[in-house]
Amino acid sequence: MGLMNKALTQQRIRITFGKHGALRFVGHLDLSKTWERLLRRAEMPLEYTQGFNPRPRIQFAAALPVGVTSESEYLEIWLTERLDEPFPDQWIERLQTMSPPGLRIYTLVDIPVRDQSLPQQVTTAEYVITITDQEISRHDVQQRVAAMLAAPTIERLTHKGKRYDLRPRILDLTVNEAGELIAHLSSNERANARPDELIAALGFELGQVHIHRYRLNLDNDD
Repeated sequence: MGLMNKALTQQRIRITFGKHGALRFVGHLDLSKTWERLLRRAEMPLEYTQGFNPRPRIQFAAALPVGVTSESEYLEIWLTERLDEPFPDQWIERLQTMSPPGLRIYTLVDIPVRDQSLPQQVTTAEYVITITDQEISRHDVQQRVAAMLAAPTIERLTHKGKRYDLRPRILDLTVNEAGELIAHLSSNERANARPDELIAALGFELGQVHIHRYRLNLDNDD
């Protein structure tokens, strides 16, 4: 990022939002474009990158797999002017009014301009996974979880075909009274555990479950 861009920044804002309903089938790239359009329509004084193809300075915390809903997504934007008062209530309402169905705006907060990049702050993610296949019993789910937690290693392949061990990336995995899986997974640049990989390792198909990310933890969280 050039010195000119750094000098222009007057405000850095973190937006917490949720992704629900049919919006869960929108991929990360299309979601990014949706946000760009939304922020422009809201007439936010966005700062742009330098170069042949200037883009708004927007940064997401962690991409959400297609098909997963969430109530804990983070997005940061850089602005050339500070937003008018009352902040943030007026701007939350303004963004929500213009948002597509399934996109819910929860909070806008000021972030120090020179703070660490958002993806570098992500540490772990927590999910609730509902078994939608009525033929799968809670006992069956418990047995699969017990076998997984007892395994010394769980070998998986990345999308690029590289082998990795999923087991140490599973920080906690339980089954609640409703038969839902509660998963706490590593979610950082060094060791990322995708919930769809967890489901596959348990022997389930994606069509048999609904995955919801209810918390994304940052290293500066209280």
